[in-house]
This record gives sequence, C-alpha cells and structure tokens, in this order.
Amino acid sequence: MRRELLMLYLGCSAVLGGCVSAKVEQYRQAPTRVASIAKGESVVILSRGQHGDRETETDFNRCLANVLQREGLPVMEEQALVDALYPWLEPRTAPLNADALPKLLDQPGVETRIRAAGVRYMIWIDGQSETTGSAGGLSCAVGPGFAGCFGFGMWDKESAYRAEVWDLNQRSSVGKVSSRATGTSYVPAFIVPIPLIARTQSAACDGAAEQLVDLVRPG
Repeated sequence: MRRELLMLYLGCSAVLGGCVSAKVEQYRQAPTRVASIAKGESVVILSRGQHGDRETETDFNRCLANVLQREGLPVMEEQALVDALYPWLEPRTAPLNADALPKLLDQPGVETRIRAAGVRYMIWIDGQSETTGSAGGLSCAVGPGFAGCFGFGMWDKESAYRAEVWDLNQRSSVGKVSSRATGTSYVPAFIVPIPLIARTQSAACDGAAEQLVDLVRPG
C-alpha cells in the first residue's frame, strides 16, 4: 500500500474570511494508478442514509461532485442510483459504512442494476462539519434614529471527512482519502457586523477532490 500526504495551509484573510488550515491524506490500495474511466462509465458519491441531520454531508457531497465534474469525471446523481437500486439504498436498508458495500453487492439483482446504470466507481463519504467552540458576543439595539451592533464574536469549526473509493467491477477498495480542515470565524461589530467566515467545508472538499482525481483519472 502506498501512502501519500498532502498538507494545505490557508492563511487568514481580513477581507474574505477567517483562518483555515487543512490536512489531506491519501491511502492507495493498488500499487499502480487506477485505469481511466471508460466511455459510458461514471462515478457516484454516497454517504450514510440513516442520519438525523444530513444537511452538512449533502452540501459536502454536492461540492465534491461539482469539483470532480470540472476535472472531467462523469458523476452520477446520488438520487438516480438510489432510484435504480430501490429499495436497497433506502434509509432503512442502506449500508451504514463502506465495509458493508460487499453485502450490498451480494443482494440479488444489485450488481446487474449497477452495471446497467454505468456506475464504475462508488465514493463512500463519512464525516461532518461542526462547531467546536465559541467566545465573545454581540449586542444589538434599536432606538429612535439609531440601530446598530457592538461587540466581537468568534467560533471554531472543524470539517472532517473520509472518502473511500470502490471499484465495483473488481468489488474492491481502490484507496481512501481523509480530509480535515479547521478554522476560526470572526464577527467584529461597530454598528454594522462584519462576518469573516472560515470556510472549512470548502477547504476540506477541495483537498479531498484533488486526491480523488489522482485515484480515479478521467478517460
């Protein structure tokens, strides 16, 4: 197994956003580069369906799909595969993690439907973005002829994800990519609040996408 490490450090911007640092790691299962996707084949991005709040993961998956498509990889919509494999990818029956994918492929008719849909690689996503701490505060007031906010607030956010790439033809894992970004957002306010947002999810997405394209090259 070959292991590659990519470190990304994004500094602080007083205009565009807060401070972000990101770390991306790639673990390649195969000793050589994965073969290019053939004409008519595609990649699909999936994540755990049994989750109380999937908004963050949905945003991350959408970001990842957009970047992969810009790099020339054909990406199938997740819902299209969910519909094609009904009912195996419904929340009550969908796999909970990548390790359960072989069991899914063993279900009668699943492999045939996947081939008919043209899906060659499945990218399984685990992870989330969350606020890890906050400090400070803002006070806003409205009065006759006056309205404004005063104070200073800040919060820390972490976006941590792991992507595992499966070759559905070979029924085996190609490799894994882990992406973790941390950052601090600030909101100074002197009459008008000025949010300086640390876009950790975007940084984690960009780093992961670069390494995924290295694993699965467009044809």
